[in-house]
Amino acid sequence: AKSWLLWCGDLRWPCTWWAKPRAGLKILGLLAQMVRTGPQVWAQTSTVIGMNESITSQQQAAREAHNDVRHAPGTAHSEQARESESYTHGHHASVLRSHRWRTAANSAGYLTPHLSAGMSILDVGCGPGTLTIDLARVVAPGHVTGVDASDDVLERAREVLAESEVTNVSFEHANAYSLPFADASFDVVHAHQVLQHLSDPVAAIKEMVRVAKPGGIVAVREADYASMSWFPQSHGLDEWNTLYHEVTSAYGYEADAGRRLLHWFQGAGVDPKSLYPSAGIWCYSTPESREWWGQLWAERCVESNFAVQAKEASLADDVALEELAHEWRTWSEQPDGWFMVPNGEIIARV
Repeated sequence: AKSWLLWCGDLRWPCTWWAKPRAGLKILGLLAQMVRTGPQVWAQTSTVIGMNESITSQQQAAREAHNDVRHAPGTAHSEQARESESYTHGHHASVLRSHRWRTAANSAGYLTPHLSAGMSILDVGCGPGTLTIDLARVVAPGHVTGVDASDDVLERAREVLAESEVTNVSFEHANAYSLPFADASFDVVHAHQVLQHLSDPVAAIKEMVRVAKPGGIVAVREADYASMSWFPQSHGLDEWNTLYHEVTSAYGYEADAGRRLLHWFQGAGVDPKSLYPSAGIWCYSTPESREWWGQLWAERCVESNFAVQAKEASLADDVALEELAHEWRTWSEQPDGWFMVPNGEIIARV
């Protein structure tokens, strides 16, 4: 029996033939533990086998309890889970690496044709500031203000700014629901990958519209996780995508924000005739981009706030998360690997 368990432990996806893969991963972990600690471990298996059945009720209860409360499910909230209202990804190094990659060219191409020198821009949820600084280059000498809810990430943004030659940028702490600016303050209000992490995206849009000048622009770009696709087929990445939706749902957030932008802006009272929706793609298909994207998500699965929230919401354990990280690394090594991230985009003339 022990040799059979050791053999199972070497299988990276032994339970793809199970009806409930993550429950299978947890059971394999318990079986391996039983070899070390004895048969009393079997007392835990009835809970594990019923895990997937209980997830639905857990998710619903968490969604109802946390639509207005910005904390992770459970009573022992970690500091990382509390670091912002909504940020499933957190600010682990693996997350900030992807944020620092963002530029006006690869993340705001839908907006740049509408920009001109001298415009003022508010960048909501600016993160480490690379996109903010790049937008400042486009509108110089116009001023760009980047705001974020995390003081730590703002300090990193200021460090990036200090290393650049850009002088028309400033960074401030702010909450997307209560921007500390007067009405009609900016020519352009921009948010990139922000609304998907908010429990009330319509309220945030209303606030963005408030601080935009009459005739100005509110511009938003959001990923759509259900529309992501990859090759080769991977049960592990299927499981990752399912778990990501479960985690965001448990916290009351929307992983498939891209397809909802038009709906949300109309819900915020913006005239439909003033809305210009579009879509853009990130594609990771070169050896370099595959390795970068795959390793980045492998780290996120076990070290970022996504992992913290998945465990605090009782949706995954360390065994399952390690397996997902392994699947990401495996995908990144495929010579024909391809990954597409669709992004919904919208320009609102307010």
